Amino acid sequence: MDSKKAFVLASFAVLALLPLASGAYGIDLVTKIMIYAILALGLELLVGTTGLVCFGQAAFFGIGAYAVVLLSPEFEPASILWLLPACVAAAALFALVVGALSLRTKGVYFIMVTLAFSQMAYYVVHDTPLGGGTDGIYLNARPALGSWLDLDDPLVLYGFTLACLVGVFCGLALLLRSPFGRALAGIRVNEQRMRATGFSTYPYKLAAFTVSGAIAGLAGFLFAAKNAYVNPELMSWHMSGAVLVMIILGGLGHLRGALIGAFAYVLLQEFFKSEAVFGDFSKHWHLGLGLTIIASVALLPRGLVGLPALWRDRLTGKAHRQAAAAAGATGTTGVNGRQG
Repeated sequence: MDSKKAFVLASFAVLALLPLASGAYGIDLVTKIMIYAILALGLELLVGTTGLVCFGQAAFFGIGAYAVVLLSPEFEPASILWLLPACVAAAALFALVVGALSLRTKGVYFIMVTLAFSQMAYYVVHDTPLGGGTDGIYLNARPALGSWLDLDDPLVLYGFTLACLVGVFCGLALLLRSPFGRALAGIRVNEQRMRATGFSTYPYKLAAFTVSGAIAGLAGFLFAAKNAYVNPELMSWHMSGAVLVMIILGGLGHLRGALIGAFAYVLLQEFFKSEAVFGDFSKHWHLGLGLTIIASVALLPRGLVGLPALWRDRLTGKAHRQAAAAAGATGTTGVNGRQG
């Protein structure tokens, strides 16, 4: 087993055992982080694998969350068996429509079109009674599956979220090793060359866009089930930007980078919000978080996932320099000795 697989397995094992050593606050916080990690994994499929920088991920996330509230009965829990697929399908369907139109553009135009669609979805729930306006909507009864899977229990929700995170991670890992995943990697490297070899790249990109939207819809379902409340801010461009920062901070091109980035981003956010550490300055937590992210991007161009390799390279380079210096000193002594 290589170090990458060992790291992932160890991380999931720690998450599985965490409730044994953590209180209610820790369980709630890590549940939130795992939801963001699922959302980040969906965006990683687009940005890190396919090379499509999308600013519409918040719309798919919000649609999945709003679907939970709008489709659930008013005072009794809906069944996860039908509600979860319905929320994922709603997000995937919107992603299919947005992708079919936006993928006809490239570069900065693609970014702006996806942002425009996301803002359209934002204003639909913000300015109409459908989404409850700026006040949002409350979920009176969380989804359940009989008596043995009730998401109203924080521990059950934690375990279900972890299972979804593991499922999404393993599913994407298998997808990236498939011919479909290799085609996406080829599109990222050189789309023109892929077309020259006979690939029609548009269907591949549209499929990746739809899958990414479906994963965001799953994250939205879990978010609504956790908080029992949704509001338009879930669809704002700030959310899309935050998820993009997560995968950049963790390291583009690596699934585990999305996990690391989600944990790092939320934990840094909680750290700078802490009044116990920063006092009144905690009100300006955006400043501290922003400066930290800028420093991380400048010092770690490959993200946090590349930190071990960076240390290894520096240690190896230092050892090589020391060896070269020692060899040079030995050679000088030998020459001097012969001259003497």
